[in-house]
Amino acid sequence: MSLRQDAAAESMATRRFAQTSIAMSIIFLFVMMAASSMVNETSISETNAEAPTSARQGSLDVDCSGYKFEDLFYYNFASFDILLGEDWATAQMSAVAYVNGSNSATVRENLDELFDGTPGGNNSWMSTDEREAVRAIGPECIADMDTRLGIREGLPHRGGVDWNDLEFVKDGIALDEVNLVPSNHPEERDCQDLLASSDCKEVPVTVTDDLQILMFTKEGENHNVRFDQLPNSGVSNFTLALNVTNMSSAGLVLTFPQLQGLRLVNSSIQDDNVESTAMPLPEAEYLPDGRLRVTQSVSYAQSDYPIIRNLFLDFTTQAPETNEVPEWTADAPVDGTVIPYTVGERNLVSGEVTELWAEDDSGWAIDCEFADQEWVGQWTAGLDEEGSLFLDGPADVAADAQVQAECSVVDPFGAVSVETRNWTFAQPFTSEASLSQSGDAVEFTITPTGVVSELSISAHAHQMNVMGEMRMATIASEASTLSLPLDGLAPGTVMVMGQAQSNGMLDYPFMLDFGLEKASAPPVIEIEVNLDGTNATWDASYLKFTLIGKVSDPDGESVEMGLSLCGYSTNDFVRSGILWEIDVNIVSCASQNPPVTVYDITLVATDESGTMTTLQVQVPDPYANNADPVDQDDDVTVEDSLPAVSMLATLCVTLLGAAVVQRGRND
Repeated sequence: MSLRQDAAAESMATRRFAQTSIAMSIIFLFVMMAASSMVNETSISETNAEAPTSARQGSLDVDCSGYKFEDLFYYNFASFDILLGEDWATAQMSAVAYVNGSNSATVRENLDELFDGTPGGNNSWMSTDEREAVRAIGPECIADMDTRLGIREGLPHRGGVDWNDLEFVKDGIALDEVNLVPSNHPEERDCQDLLASSDCKEVPVTVTDDLQILMFTKEGENHNVRFDQLPNSGVSNFTLALNVTNMSSAGLVLTFPQLQGLRLVNSSIQDDNVESTAMPLPEAEYLPDGRLRVTQSVSYAQSDYPIIRNLFLDFTTQAPETNEVPEWTADAPVDGTVIPYTVGERNLVSGEVTELWAEDDSGWAIDCEFADQEWVGQWTAGLDEEGSLFLDGPADVAADAQVQAECSVVDPFGAVSVETRNWTFAQPFTSEASLSQSGDAVEFTITPTGVVSELSISAHAHQMNVMGEMRMATIASEASTLSLPLDGLAPGTVMVMGQAQSNGMLDYPFMLDFGLEKASAPPVIEIEVNLDGTNATWDASYLKFTLIGKVSDPDGESVEMGLSLCGYSTNDFVRSGILWEIDVNIVSCASQNPPVTVYDITLVATDESGTMTTLQVQVPDPYANNADPVDQDDDVTVEDSLPAVSMLATLCVTLLGAAVVQRGRND
């Protein structure tokens, strides 16, 4: 939408209100459904009658211009981040819109109604097929919409001028959503439409799970918004205008390219071309890298319709009438300080530390000039967006190189601190590491580069939130090796973390990756032995026996256990800490031929890394005998309630012997 505010603006009020806000533009991607369905929405009437949400079908020609988003959607809050490019002709816009509770159900219902006449459409269910079609077609739809942002160079502008409108670029737009079709929802079902994809899922439109809509710059592209390049690249005065009509609740962040002297000098809100106080004034700040950032809270109550609300931001590069010179503080590194770095790593000191180094009412940055002619043009140093001190230089620089720089504090308007600081950027040591021969420690060798006379080193083996025991050493000119224990660390990647300290040098925290892997130690299985030297305790029926023991893992990983006997496997262990117990039923061995006289049990323990330990245990049958095995018919079935074959044979022999003895007595 053009931001002209001439006499014709009032007659276009309903048209303006119908055009979506930035938030609405992004989320309106859901209007597009499938290749066979497309939306064409007309402007809302003067009476604000609700536009129809059904029977919106047409050709594949995507036309989303002028669509009023509130016909479909009620969002709770939207945040927008617009980063203007260095060329003053393109921008990156990212956004997240949040929809909560009952509003999310309204969105799903409205979207489903839009699909009336298409397979699976307007059936009171929201499907993953609908979601995927929207993702594919959405960028083309967004490209038709207005950003509602305009820019114009010159003196501050309001109203009837020709604005340089920002417009979306289809090829740079990427879209995504969160939870439009909640995964594994209790009411989820397979899609009922015959033309649905094989893995299609759908949920009732009435579900109230929160959802989000996201827009960002597509990977491989450097912008998704463009405008006519400003003739003077922002150096002259300009005004940025935003139509915020019907943006119910949003946060807007504008970040401009680094431009000395650029500042926000004025802002105003107009309701129907009349100055208003309906929204708070914007806040402006300078990032540590010198860029200007403006933050604006946007709101528009439903009761304010049909007021046309515009926000105007006026910028200039003219220096303010008064400007204080920035100054170093006592926390800043003094002359001659060594600032350590690691070759290949850019950031040296965090913003939480550097923010204490200087002060200025308008914000400040650090500007460094390199003393040696050989470094000029090859090295740069300063503060990034987060305030971290960075150093950029050649990747092939020698490990013992020392780079001297003279650094000043500068403010956004070109004022420079009276004092300068001369610092030396250098790598304090080189290092290498390997696993010890036993594999239980990292052998960390440090070789000083000579930039300082002495280093105090503390280091430990490190994994995520787990650290090994700390080791310390003081190093002068010779290499030294620290043995860093791996006790308590899990199998897998191990890094070396620590800190180097020295007089005249900033503390140097380091995290070094040498590609080391701690090997997985196998679990340890133990089995208890009874007083009589046996491993098992039989129950009264002699149908099963109990094994008891311990299992542990040297690496502290959890361990799964399994047991197999006569082709039967089980993991029905009773576990309590390292203790385990299991009842072993011998029924699976009843059909063995010849009969089992010794039960060969295999115990297996497997840790989280997949390392296994196997233990073979033999349990003799207490009724085993030397008699020849008894032939059995192939169709005999041994029930669980019956004792083992070897036990039956023993009982039969015993009973037979008793009968013979008794008969002899009778004779």
